Amino acid sequence: MPHFLQALLSRREQLMPALMVAPAALFSVLMVGFPFGYAAYLALTDFRLASTVPAKFVGLANFARAFQDPVFHRALQVTLTIYVVALSLEVVLGTYAGILLGQKLRGIGPLRMLAFAPAVIPSVAVGLIFVQMYDPAQGLMNYLLKAAGAKPQPWLSDPRTVVPSIILVEVWQWTPFITLIVTGAMQSLPTEPFESALIDGASSFQILRYITLPLLRPAILVAAMLRTVDLMRIFDSIYIMTQGGPVNASMSLNVYAFTQGILFSQIGYASSIMLVLLCLVLLTSGLFGIILQGAHYERVGILSAGTQALGGADLPPDLRGPGHHAVSPLLDGALLPAAQRGHRSLPAAAPRAPDRG
Repeated sequence: MPHFLQALLSRREQLMPALMVAPAALFSVLMVGFPFGYAAYLALTDFRLASTVPAKFVGLANFARAFQDPVFHRALQVTLTIYVVALSLEVVLGTYAGILLGQKLRGIGPLRMLAFAPAVIPSVAVGLIFVQMYDPAQGLMNYLLKAAGAKPQPWLSDPRTVVPSIILVEVWQWTPFITLIVTGAMQSLPTEPFESALIDGASSFQILRYITLPLLRPAILVAAMLRTVDLMRIFDSIYIMTQGGPVNASMSLNVYAFTQGILFSQIGYASSIMLVLLCLVLLTSGLFGIILQGAHYERVGILSAGTQALGGADLPPDLRGPGHHAVSPLLDGALLPAAQRGHRSLPAAAPRAPDRG
């Protein structure tokens, strides 16, 4: 075959993967790039809905207005407060529940289904349910407080309690989402690091701290990243329960942008608010991505150390104990992956031979 034909075929083989991906990449760019570009254009104008006056270019005036707007400051504070508090509670509670539900116990399946149920209920339905539960006169929450001898609370009508009330709804609905991811990660953990740690005499707490949680950290970070996007753009539950009230006490950035853009027809100003929100989401997601990369390397190191320990190498000193430690039944699911449960009675470590100089 002539040399130029070989070069042509080789060039074609190199371009073929790019050509196969090109339609999907072009579609993705159009679906993401066009809305983003159009929103950026609107943010630089004073465009209004149903206005007969052509939109004028105003530059960064909408962004300057936002950073001088006290309602925008309040919306930013509410958004970050809900994000930090709700995400922290969801990660802690979801990880703990996922570790417990990852155990291989009889009858655990129906319990898992029940625990995961809130995450599949639409947010609008959850908001309507909690509006009834928070009702000052006939709601379940005040009924329970009265039964306990406590004073009833104006859950959604008091600026001091409205944000904690919304956080409670978010935690109730979305903690099962993190629980589901952690449970799946628990059931896929390898057995070698746990076996080597038990043989070397590690205690239950040491295994939980130095093996289980580090191995679960990538899954936890992925779940937290997904919840970051949802919490930053929280809209459904707030709009259903309070619409940003009372007195803007529960106004989030997403609700405020909707109010300015749809109710007040200030599309340009609303677009600038949404671009600020987009920057916050990208920033936090990028930070999670950096942390996730480090957690992946840590996981690889633990797996490698566990394999070497079973082959005769030593574990790190933090995982060594004076002898074999029986695993606590409460933490059984937290320490051993599903494939290894039921086989945790490993022999005590043999006496170590003295080092030879």
